[in-house]
Amino acid sequence: MSAKLDKKNKIFIAGAHGMVGSALVRAYHARGILDLLTPPREELDLRDQAKIRKYLSCHLPDTLIIAAAKVGGIVANQSYPADFLYENLLIATHLIGEAHKHNIQRLLFLGSSCIYPKYARQPIVEEALLTAPLEETNEGYALAKIAGVKLCEFYSRQYGREYISAMPTNLYGPGDNYHKTHSHVIPGLIRRFHEAKIHGQNEVEIWGSGRSLREFLYVDDLAEACLFLMENYQGTHINIGSGEELSISELAKLIAQVIDYKGVIKNDFSKPEGAPRKKVDLSKIHALGWRAKTKLTEGLEQAYLDFKATPRH
Repeated sequence: MSAKLDKKNKIFIAGAHGMVGSALVRAYHARGILDLLTPPREELDLRDQAKIRKYLSCHLPDTLIIAAAKVGGIVANQSYPADFLYENLLIATHLIGEAHKHNIQRLLFLGSSCIYPKYARQPIVEEALLTAPLEETNEGYALAKIAGVKLCEFYSRQYGREYISAMPTNLYGPGDNYHKTHSHVIPGLIRRFHEAKIHGQNEVEIWGSGRSLREFLYVDDLAEACLFLMENYQGTHINIGSGEELSISELAKLIAQVIDYKGVIKNDFSKPEGAPRKKVDLSKIHALGWRAKTKLTEGLEQAYLDFKATPRH
C-alpha cells in the first residue's frame, strides 16, 4: 500500500461506533483528520448490500476500513454460531465486494487471531492459516473472517487492489462490551471482580483451569497499527499483537489488583476455556517498524476507568 496519509482523502470507517472503530476515529483525529465517514448502525445496516451500494455511490470514499463485526465471548459464539457466521459473512462480503465495484482502491479488513488453527505451532505465523482445524467454540466467527481475508487477497491478486487484512490478538480497552455472559474475557472479569467488591463477595470464579495462555492488545495500539499499515504495508494478512503473554489465572490476579479486590479466585472447571494457547508471531510487523506501546497493567487501568463510566445492563 505504501501511501502516506493524505488529509484530502475521504475515509469511511465501517463500525466506527464500536470499540475498534472508536479507537480508529481517535487515531485519525489525533492526526488532524476530522472529516471521516462514520455512519451509525441506524443510518447504515452493514448487512444490507443495497444500502451499502447506495451509501458508497453517494459518498464515494477513497479509503475503507472495516472494523465492523458481530462479536462476543465463548458462550455467545457457542450459542449462536449460525448468527456469527451469517452476519459476519454479510458484512465482509458486501463491504469488500461493493468497495471494488465502486473503485475504492485502498481497504483494510480487520480479522482476528481466531482464524488460525486451534493447535497451531506457537507463536502463530501468518502462513498457518488453513493448515489445520479451527477452535470449535468460535468456528462460525472464524470462518467468516477467513472469507474476508481471502476476498481481500483475491481482489488484490486479480484486480490489483490495495486490500490488506490485519489479524489482531485479543483486544480490550475503552468502548468494550461488559455484558455479564456475552463479553470477552477482560471486560467480563472486570465486571465480575468489580461487582464482587461492591457486594462484598468473598470469592470470584473464573472459567476453566485458568492455564490457557492469551496475548492481549490495547485497542488504541491496534488503531495506531492500522494507520501504520495503511501507509507502510502491501501484502497478504499480517498479525498485530503486544508480544505479552500470560495465563488466564495470571490475568485474573492482575485485574483483581487493579480493582483492589481482596477475595479468593476459584476455578469453574465446568466452563469452556477455548484454545490452550494463542500467541501470534509479530516478526512481519516488527520488521516494518511498528510495536505496541501500552503495557497490560496500564491498559487494564484505563479499561476499568471506562467500565465505571459505562452504563450497564
